[in-house]
Amino acid sequence: MNKFSDLYNFVDLAKNNRKYPPNTANGLFSALKLFEKQLNIDELSSVGLIEENIEEIFIGVVGTNKDKNIASLNTYKTRLLKVIADYQKYGINPSKMQTWQVTSSRPAIHKTVKKDTQDKNLDNTETELSDVANTPVHKIDLSLRNNGRATLSIPRNITPKDINSIKNILDALSE
Repeated sequence: MNKFSDLYNFVDLAKNNRKYPPNTANGLFSALKLFEKQLNIDELSSVGLIEENIEEIFIGVVGTNKDKNIASLNTYKTRLLKVIADYQKYGINPSKMQTWQVTSSRPAIHKTVKKDTQDKNLDNTETELSDVANTPVHKIDLSLRNNGRATLSIPRNITPKDINSIKNILDALSE
């Protein structure tokens, strides 16, 4: 007899035989669990009866899952019908599973590699990056008059001689 519980075994068998990828099998299990709650005793014992009454069953699923999106519930219904169709084709006679050719429902998309184009609006700010990444420096941002800004990058191992050179440069700028 084709019981609803046979669908669980079929999905598991198909997953183990690489007919369904693991993510697809998990989605099919979710659909089975969602619809199983709405089935009566007769429907649980006959997969064909589920197919005949799918619209009435679906209305019950929508009624008990009002918090879910109708599009999502429709996807679960499609998954259930897919399991039933695959089960009737390959699951009733397990020897047919060997002839099951898995085809991808999505066409392969080959992306073309494009050359980088230069930005139209070039960044004209006067910023510099340190030559070596993670160079140990102290960065000091200073706000100046008229919305001016200065950023100082001072090495952590600066010597007194280097400090004197910087002072002299700043003094020369202030004259």
